[in-house]
Amino acid sequence: PDGAGWGRPAIVLASSCSARRSGRARRPMAADMEVHCDSFEVALQAGPDIAEITGAIGRIVAEAGVREGSAQVCALGSTASITTIEYEPGAVEDLKRAIERLAPPNQSYAHEMTWHDGNGHSHVQAALLGPSIVVPIRNGGLRLGTWQQVILINHDIHRRRRTVEVTVIGRA
Repeated sequence: PDGAGWGRPAIVLASSCSARRSGRARRPMAADMEVHCDSFEVALQAGPDIAEITGAIGRIVAEAGVREGSAQVCALGSTASITTIEYEPGAVEDLKRAIERLAPPNQSYAHEMTWHDGNGHSHVQAALLGPSIVVPIRNGGLRLGTWQQVILINHDIHRRRRTVEVTVIGRA
């Protein structure tokens, strides 16, 4: 299940993106291409905290009715990232440790000279992993490997409610 984190579920709430009109955000792109926009929110603890969001993305793809195309998935905010992993406790813990080795929280960051907010490492971690991915859609579903799930990561030093934008492009 989305965000089921070994006793701590993440909150996933549906919400619409600004492009939504008359109930569904569909606009013809070409004779047989469609664009569908939607978003959802996930509550995360101070980082690195990770939530599995494959199911939420899959529901948006199903609602869009696109059979062949792609889903562009983007985390809003400069201290959040999206990637894929085998979402199991060991791999998740390994990723958290790797993130903290790449940009350790206890190092000095020039960002602190500007804002003095203690999260310079959070920005670097998020930038290294990136805010978005594109997932192929085949036969109306996400085309991922057997053990591959999409995850959202909060790198910030504070709890955050992260917005994830999903843009589905393809043919019905």
